[in-house]
Amino acid sequence: MFYRSRIISLIVTMLLGFIPLLAQQRGKASFYSKRATGARTSSGERIHHDSLTCAHRTYPFGTLLRVKNLSNGKEVVVKVIDRGPFGRGRIIDLSWGAAQQLGMLAQGVTTVEITPVTTISVPYRNDAPIKLPEIDFEISTAGYSFIDAWRQRSEEKKESANKLSKKLPKGRSNIPVKSANATQQQPKQSSSKKEETNKWSKIFEKSKR
Repeated sequence: MFYRSRIISLIVTMLLGFIPLLAQQRGKASFYSKRATGARTSSGERIHHDSLTCAHRTYPFGTLLRVKNLSNGKEVVVKVIDRGPFGRGRIIDLSWGAAQQLGMLAQGVTTVEITPVTTISVPYRNDAPIKLPEIDFEISTAGYSFIDAWRQRSEEKKESANKLSKKLPKGRSNIPVKSANATQQQPKQSSSKKEETNKWSKIFEKSKR
């Protein structure tokens, strides 16, 4: 039993030692130009040539990676904010500042070794209830206080309009009598004037004789 437990512990330690080696990647690395400063990445962040960031195909956004230049032994820790590179044989795209620290600006492309420092887990739904602050909602009546005043004014206007309509004449029956009498008296006046002219004409004729 003692030897068996010892063998199991050795196997476990060997596996734990191989896990970082399995997570490591080796391949070609390139870097963004300074002209890419201000461009929006796949994560929504903008590239800046002085920031220590990178683009990787599979690691989640926000993961920190240790990048080692195998030609000179220089290392830098960068954060994943973009997807790529999609060129054949390349495994990572570095920012201009990260490439400067690795001493690869003159080469353009170099062989690197990538080791994850921290990985971001996939977000999950928490079963614990979320406590929200209590908010008191009150109905505001200020906006409706003027409705009664409007109703009262409209009723007053209706009453005044009804009173005016009662005072106004309706139809032809309410035509003033004076106008009718005046039309009837016009022919009488004209006939009397004719009679008077005839009388005076007779008188002038007699005087001529």
